[in-house]
Amino acid sequence: MAMGSVGWNRFQFGFLATFHYLFPVLTMGLALLIFVLKVLADRRQDEAYDDAAKFWARIFGINFVIGVATGIPLEFQFGTNWAQFSVFSGGVIGLTLALEGMFAFFAESTFLGLFLYGQKRLGRKGHLFAAFMVFVGSWLSGYFIVATNAFMQHPVGYAVAPSGMLQLNDMWAYLLNPWAIWQYFHNMMSSVVTSCFVVCAVGAFYLLSERHREVAERSLRVGVAVGLVACVLIIFPTGDRNGKMVAQYQPAALAAMEGKFKSGDRADLAIIGQPDMRNHRLDNPIFVPAILSYLAYGSFGASVEGMDDFPSSELPDNEELLYFAYHIMAGLGTVFVLIMGIAFWKLWRRTLFRSTGMLWVFMLAFPFPYIATTMGWLTAELGRQPWVVYGLQRTDHAGSPLVSGGSILFSALGFMGMYFLMGTLFHYLIWKQIAIGPLRGGIPQNAEH
Repeated sequence: MAMGSVGWNRFQFGFLATFHYLFPVLTMGLALLIFVLKVLADRRQDEAYDDAAKFWARIFGINFVIGVATGIPLEFQFGTNWAQFSVFSGGVIGLTLALEGMFAFFAESTFLGLFLYGQKRLGRKGHLFAAFMVFVGSWLSGYFIVATNAFMQHPVGYAVAPSGMLQLNDMWAYLLNPWAIWQYFHNMMSSVVTSCFVVCAVGAFYLLSERHREVAERSLRVGVAVGLVACVLIIFPTGDRNGKMVAQYQPAALAAMEGKFKSGDRADLAIIGQPDMRNHRLDNPIFVPAILSYLAYGSFGASVEGMDDFPSSELPDNEELLYFAYHIMAGLGTVFVLIMGIAFWKLWRRTLFRSTGMLWVFMLAFPFPYIATTMGWLTAELGRQPWVVYGLQRTDHAGSPLVSGGSILFSALGFMGMYFLMGTLFHYLIWKQIAIGPLRGGIPQNAEH
């Protein structure tokens, strides 16, 4: 079946957004860890913590630059590929997109430059303040983007103008959308988890190769401690509250995410299984009785609607991918808690730094938070379908009608080639920084340190 212009628009935007988000997902988490490392360096007068903060700021800077370069095409997509969506909702979402660019992005980039190159001029407290502002700018930028997406998931604070277009009616209702608040904290915890696994992986690499031991140990201490807290918070309360909002406002998405076809009380939670859309069943399932009812509505006896009770036009259009994306995300989240829990226990017993097995686990595990985060965004975006603004504008009516599918595919292939080159450059620059390692006074430390 031909995908059509809307299908290729979705493909192109999905590819660009997924590739782009691989970079800010690390920078937003690293912003917090760099600030924590600087606070510890200041309070303990420990130069190794300061070296670690400056090392990870260099990694942050590379991610930040590539993230900006890969994010610019996404901004143009609203006009080139999604013109009808931009005309319909631009009077609302333009606020947060403008705030992100004018305030959060410039704060983050300005103070990042000061942090990287201005320590001698800023002094100890000024350098700490620069780290704090990088953190604030990064997380504020994340909020404005998430608030934009949250409006598409659960539109509030708007009015319909006589022209039929949306306009902002209540700025604070829009900015403080409850969907945005919980989605934001869930998203930021996923960024922290990702950065903690990356920090621990590099720290483990240095320890296993017997290099930069002081910075490696401090990176692991902070990565494990912060990572365990973030792994718990990503499940409860942030993941729990996100799930309950989906159940309340997007029940068809919940049914597809869980592979639930029949409505009923005391709904079982499917741990695993394969959805058979033709026969309306879940093959080879493993169920936990009544748990879905409790997770969705806070009561074991609550009734949960199944996909069979919704018109096909209201169901997500790729139920199988939605189901597996959600279960991969949830399954990996559970594994992350286990890994960080064991690592924290070893850290508390002072055996982590010589536990070769655990260090290898960290080195091999760092790609999986990226996978989990990508699956989480797929879950959110596929679950919202067939709406681009839930309940107000369908995706089929949101594209640019004058742009053909062939033109969109041609440009998508061009972006793929360009992003492949950018990804290759990124890996080269990151590996070069890891090979150089932490600096002290602008000079690489000796390998035994």
